[in-house]
Amino acid sequence: MSKLLGVDVGGTFTDFFLIDPATGDTRVHKVPSTPDDPSRAILAGLDVLGPHLQGGLSFLAHGTTVATNALIQRRGGTVALITTAGFKDLIEIGRQTRPKIYDLRADSPEPLVKRQHRFEVAERINSKGEVLICLNDDDIARVVADVERSGADSVAVCFLFSFLNPAHEQRVGAALRQALPHCEVSLSCEVQPEFREYERLSTTVLNAFLQPVVSRYMGALAKALATRAPAARIAISQSSGGLMSIARASNLPIRTALSGPAAGVIGAVSVGALSGHQDLITFDMGGTSTDVCLVRGGQAEMSFGRSVASFPVRLPAIDIHTVGAGGGSIAFIDKDGLLKVGPRSAGAVPGPACYGLGGAEATVTDANIVLGRLPAELVGGGMRLDAGRAETAVSALGARLGLDLRETASGIVRIVNSNMVRAIRAVSIERGYDPRRFTLMPFGGAGALHAVDVARELGMTTLLVPPAPGILCASGVSSALLEEGFVVTCRTPLSEDLAVVAAAIERLRAQADDWFAREDAGGRRGECVLLLDMRYIGQNFELPVPIAVDGTGLARRRIWRKLSVTSTRPSTAMPMHTPPSRL
Repeated sequence: MSKLLGVDVGGTFTDFFLIDPATGDTRVHKVPSTPDDPSRAILAGLDVLGPHLQGGLSFLAHGTTVATNALIQRRGGTVALITTAGFKDLIEIGRQTRPKIYDLRADSPEPLVKRQHRFEVAERINSKGEVLICLNDDDIARVVADVERSGADSVAVCFLFSFLNPAHEQRVGAALRQALPHCEVSLSCEVQPEFREYERLSTTVLNAFLQPVVSRYMGALAKALATRAPAARIAISQSSGGLMSIARASNLPIRTALSGPAAGVIGAVSVGALSGHQDLITFDMGGTSTDVCLVRGGQAEMSFGRSVASFPVRLPAIDIHTVGAGGGSIAFIDKDGLLKVGPRSAGAVPGPACYGLGGAEATVTDANIVLGRLPAELVGGGMRLDAGRAETAVSALGARLGLDLRETASGIVRIVNSNMVRAIRAVSIERGYDPRRFTLMPFGGAGALHAVDVARELGMTTLLVPPAPGILCASGVSSALLEEGFVVTCRTPLSEDLAVVAAAIERLRAQADDWFAREDAGGRRGECVLLLDMRYIGQNFELPVPIAVDGTGLARRRIWRKLSVTSTRPSTAMPMHTPPSRL
């Protein structure tokens, strides 16, 4: 029987989790990541796993950081923006929020679209979806020519109230795709058809910025895998924890921007369910960063509005808090003479000093080597650690502080632990949850090394360490489900017209049914979840409230809402069959 493979590409290592659904047999493997071309690490891992792939590979689920890295490094496409006349500078104006109100030197991030690449067309749709100013063909031809002259390789189109009436956006999009087939096109009515103009614009621009990079990567990956695993269906991890097709990921790469850590949470939830632990705080410490998430009743906390690289994104994502604290985090002395750790990381190349690849700065991994907390070999003997190089790097730092070798190493570990404790406080205590009532689940390459100290600091008494914790993100992505989201915005008091809500629900159900059919569910209906984002009159933001998919249970209250539905279909991926172990 064909096997299933989960692949998670991290900043330091690329992890593999292979499972045979017929027998439950599993294989795990790690290779150093190749940041310049992540697919090289994937192919290297497949070469090693080759002898275990007899019978073929039917499903490959992939968690990727390509979009995340492109945003952080601002290495995306050259984007042109087309807006309603008078609104091309909205991307720069944004919301008049000031997180640091007394910081007179605070700067906003540089917009991803240069002003000379922002274009306008005369069109207008009102708040009821009615056309006030018709879009004419001459304006469309002019703006297409403007985009071509700009040299952009990606275009974002965002018109006022297009989430109510997408006709104008769709006409411009069709013209762009016909005249400029080399350009990627992102329409806000397709990327994020919800109200709140700036967030919709920002999300669409980010998608356009990522499209050239991610679509090239997905194309190269599909081509490479066509010879190694020709029968495998490839699925890509989303920020929400679900999976989508490789074609969908190429068209909507913004959905993958926070997908890397999400796979680990999905794996943690699976292990928690097998072991009877429904309330968890996940603690994913890798080589570059640590990601923490609160899980209540077997459900990870979700967020429908996040900031990525300082830009707002309005899409569903698992609510994960990230800090720059990992095994590769570099220890240094700041200008005040204080010892600090991170967020700068040695990554996979050159890596910590103990890797022997040219790294000379002391890292958390080097400190753990000095303290005797790591063996001389990792990855089943595939990687040897040089304790002498680790001691040299740590002692050089200690000499500047007037500390001996072990004192310096202990200081590095205590500081990085404090950084991670603050992250856990942010998702628990600061939101009204007592971490002592939760189980801490450490995973990632370094999670279990630091979990006991972190738990003691927080007063937590129960730790649950999954099997092969360094591979949990890869096993999590292999057990995730195919998922798609649909949304309709209709702002009206429920007490006045429930028929509007019922009609919107029917539209969403029809879209979900069509998606199930396109995904070839083989007669399986899967699961539909219906959410109403509701608020009381006078409030500014909504809370998602689940209701029955048939719409029963709608309360007749004077509240405003936006409708959304998430449809998921079980994929051929299988959950982990290895029983969890406890620490």
